Amino acid sequence: MAGRQDSRETEPTLRPVRWPTGPRRATLLRAALVAVLLVLAAGALYARGTPSCRPAPAGTGPTAGPAAAGPTARAPGLPAGSVGVPVRLAEPAALAVVRPGHRVDLLAVPPSTTGEPLLMASRALVLDVLDQSGTAGVDGAALYLALEPGQAERVISLPEGSRLAVVVRG
Repeated sequence: MAGRQDSRETEPTLRPVRWPTGPRRATLLRAALVAVLLVLAAGALYARGTPSCRPAPAGTGPTAGPAAAGPTARAPGLPAGSVGVPVRLAEPAALAVVRPGHRVDLLAVPPSTTGEPLLMASRALVLDVLDQSGTAGVDGAALYLALEPGQAERVISLPEGSRLAVVVRG
């Protein structure tokens, strides 16, 4: 009776099919792992987009406290071998294009109008942009730059009336 088919295989049945009532434990574990990985990826992308060289407010961070008053203390985010120098620009509108992390060339224009601009620092790191135009009693804005000690001495020792300008580098 090899040619005979079983009648149960060809007839449709009306027996109910029982599906699992909820997700299994393995499915829940996979979904939780995917969610954790997505959150970690989003956090890494967010942290990567924030400037890491922005200095912390004064009195905070690992250099705060009595130990920070020593000669080896330096501002957070300041590269080793550099000093932080606030520089007031002759043209505050230039601050609209400068952001922390940019590299700039710092130029000094002597008080006499016949002198040529002097390059004070090349590729100086911008640590912060200080806009104090809305503060009472303070006029203008400044950049907080990381300079080598020799460059900082030259900038600080400029004669009264010298104007400073920056050229943003790529």
